[in-house]
Amino acid sequence: MTGFDDREKAAERKFVREQELIFRIMARRNKLLGLWAAGKMGLVGDAAAGYALGVVDSEVVEPGDRALVRKVCGDLIARGLAVTESEVRHHLAMFDAAARAQVMQEPGPE
Repeated sequence: MTGFDDREKAAERKFVREQELIFRIMARRNKLLGLWAAGKMGLVGDAAAGYALGVVDSEVVEPGDRALVRKVCGDLIARGLAVTESEVRHHLAMFDAAARAQVMQEPGPE
């Protein structure tokens, strides 16, 4: 294998690792948002965990923060809770920072 091939393979591996890291951070962020919303709705235990998983899964169905915020806002409002998109976006940003810190502290793949 040539030096160029080695560099190309290394760049590909780095890209894959970065994409996996981004995915893990986004999934963790969305789970934290789901747990926060579940708490506001009075859900605990398995119900809260199930709701948070639903929030994570909603990103797969309709990707993007706009859809995520719309879903969480809609769910909270449907429960009779006063919440704004701005409030949910604020928490999403907070959870993004928390998720990034948590994932970066986890041991990497061997």
